Amino acid sequence: MDFALSDEHRMLKELVARFVRDELMPLEAGVLAREADGEGLGIGAAEHARLDEVSRSLGLWGLDAPEDVGGVDLPAVAMVGVNEELGRTITPYTLPPDSPNLRMLAATVNERQREAYLAPYVRGETISAIGISEPGAGADPAGMLTRADRDGEDWVINGRKTWISRAAEADFTILMAVTDREKGARGGMSAFLVDKGTPGFNVLRRIPMIGGQATYEVALEDCRVEGWKLLGEEGNGFAPMQLRLGTRRIEMASWSIGMAQRALDMICEYAPQRKTFGLPLSERQAIQWWVADAATRIHAARLMTYDCAWKLDQGRDVRVEISMIKAYATEMAWEVVDRAMQTFGAMGMTKELPLQLMASRLRTMRIYDGPTEVHKWVVARNLMGSRR
Repeated sequence: MDFALSDEHRMLKELVARFVRDELMPLEAGVLAREADGEGLGIGAAEHARLDEVSRSLGLWGLDAPEDVGGVDLPAVAMVGVNEELGRTITPYTLPPDSPNLRMLAATVNERQREAYLAPYVRGETISAIGISEPGAGADPAGMLTRADRDGEDWVINGRKTWISRAAEADFTILMAVTDREKGARGGMSAFLVDKGTPGFNVLRRIPMIGGQATYEVALEDCRVEGWKLLGEEGNGFAPMQLRLGTRRIEMASWSIGMAQRALDMICEYAPQRKTFGLPLSERQAIQWWVADAATRIHAARLMTYDCAWKLDQGRDVRVEISMIKAYATEMAWEVVDRAMQTFGAMGMTKELPLQLMASRLRTMRIYDGPTEVHKWVVARNLMGSRR
């Protein structure tokens, strides 16, 4: 068994690491200052445009997009390395386009949708969002109440969605709705492409989240969508949605590894310098054990994530593995970052270090795309169900 990346994928990982080090990390001081002043988590338009220019020139756009729309079509294994490096920085920048919605679109678009939605998305010309969760239906889509009814050639959508990232600025939203009330979410769920400004697509409010992040609540009130904007087959929206969620969960595991590795590096750099009661922290057994445990668990998470990605690239069913790595990696990184904050003492509690934003991000990731407890339940259900 070869656990090493191919030369091509290793060089890509190193390229992304240099991009993060040279372009993203220098912006962290400004990100921290703006978040501390209550301005939210973000970078300026000029900074974003410059990062777009640099990353495009380096060939870092469309890495996992299909080749027929200008992408590189890299496998999931390569993207683990890319996202681990991106996870090391708190500067909020995504290499266009965002993979989860990309994967869902690529798996379902027809030719008209490919030209109207997928191709511009890969070129970085549009921003997308996805509306799945509802006030009464989060981790369990079976509780979804938003419905879409036929009206001639069109669909009319009514309902409410919440926790939608980028809903206010997205050029289009992939919206999940029930089209067969008897079958409900399982067999009666469909996906629709809803353009910004569509009458009846109403952004109700911006919801501030911890760590300077934000999501949105949206109301669908007789929102009319043209028939050709049904994404995929009617009633078969659940599987593509799961593909999208699985992609994000592998990303989250990879980002978690990157955050944990940076936190560990910070401990290893700081502990020999800081003395307490006459000895450097690096000679305290508590710190030594934290370092050893962190290194071991990061190694385990990295191997688990590459294993899951490799199996995905082989076309194998990885639903259990995805739940394993999403739960394990986010919880692991949460604990490693927390121990880094403890090691830094009072300085670890400030908004001058990136640790607090890493902790906030991980805290949300332990909920987003399925809480840890739900993923553990999925693993247990599959294990015990297989013994019946």
